[in-house]
Amino acid sequence: VQLVESGGGLVQAGGSLKLSCAASGYIFSSKQMGWHRQAPGKDRELVSKIKSDGSTTYADSVKGRFTISRDNIKNTLYLQMNSLKTEDTAVYYCAASSSTLYYIPMYWGQGTQVTVSS
Repeated sequence: VQLVESGGGLVQAGGSLKLSCAASGYIFSSKQMGWHRQAPGKDRELVSKIKSDGSTTYADSVKGRFTISRDNIKNTLYLQMNSLKTEDTAVYYCAASSSTLYYIPMYWGQGTQVTVSS
């Protein structure tokens, strides 16, 4: 299983970025997928997850600003991030669940850095 993130970068507060995660070697369409982030000195946290049917969950800190989506034809997961804040600065990781029914992140991408400047 390989997960490759892209789309990170440096953006000013209030700006937008869209992250992508291309999956291979994995039955993408039937599994739950998620985005996590880890800021310096902090634990990795779940940002958002999406089921195979498209239903989504968000951390309170990003609700209304971030949108997770998936393309089961392209085997790609996305995270649209709008109204970015300095506190969104972190390394963002894509994760793939080992289960269809539950979100159990087992496979991880290498991470992509998102830096939001004031």
